[in-house]
Amino acid sequence: MTAFVLVSGGYTGGWLWRDVAAGLRSAGAEVHTATLTGLGDRRHLAGPGIDLDTHIEDVTQVIDHIDPDDTPEVVLVGYCYGIYPSVGAADRRPERISRLVYLDSPMPQDGYSMIDQVREQMPAGPARDRTLSQQERAEDGWRIPAPSLAEWRAHGNLAGVSDDALARLDRLASPAPAGPYAQKVRISEAVAALPTTGVFCTTGGTMDIASLEALVASGLPLVQHLADPRATFFDMATGHWPMLSTPEELADVLLRAAAGEGHRLRSTVTTVATGDPA
Repeated sequence: MTAFVLVSGGYTGGWLWRDVAAGLRSAGAEVHTATLTGLGDRRHLAGPGIDLDTHIEDVTQVIDHIDPDDTPEVVLVGYCYGIYPSVGAADRRPERISRLVYLDSPMPQDGYSMIDQVREQMPAGPARDRTLSQQERAEDGWRIPAPSLAEWRAHGNLAGVSDDALARLDRLASPAPAGPYAQKVRISEAVAALPTTGVFCTTGGTMDIASLEALVASGLPLVQHLADPRATFFDMATGHWPMLSTPEELADVLLRAAAGEGHRLRSTVTTVATGDPA
């Protein structure tokens, strides 16, 4: 039996996965939705001391409370910022993770914070500027206000999200602690050895399978490991909130990812045999 651990990003909580979790459970999977400290229905625990280690421990505890005898395979799904505590937890418990899923998320790098990666790798534009200004907007130096309804509409990449789902997002969104975004993540080679799946939301997004294949073909060192046959990929023609816009399709994608399905990239690395000169 497979257990899915679903980790949401900033401003949200386990509630975000309601419809996806229902779809996974109807297919016979076990589902755990992680709410990170200071977010969602745990917003009352927010404080200036919350950092990335806090959120990594949140996810680690969810994994530790899944009985390995009953459910040996854990598929860990990190969405948006949620990939950072997910990768950190996978680094602590690699033996429990059968697959790590990057759901429309960055690819965390050892020694970088989320803010570091945005600053160095995100294309210039309003989205980058808004993310980098989060610390300046934080109330009391640590609490980042949740977007207003107008801000969700203007900047949330909500393609496919219904008015009812948007109203729910606006009602339940919580402020986010600033500390986790600025803390550098530490990742060992244990994470690199895990099977992975990347899911790209392509409507309004900046990456898809074709673009990634072009990067691999260019020889960019950062992405060459993604041509590993254990790495699979899916494109979803929706905006940044697939659990709200297309929950049934997302549940199907996650089930297929757990089964090892998905697109595989072609490696550009070739082996050349050489012998002694004649």
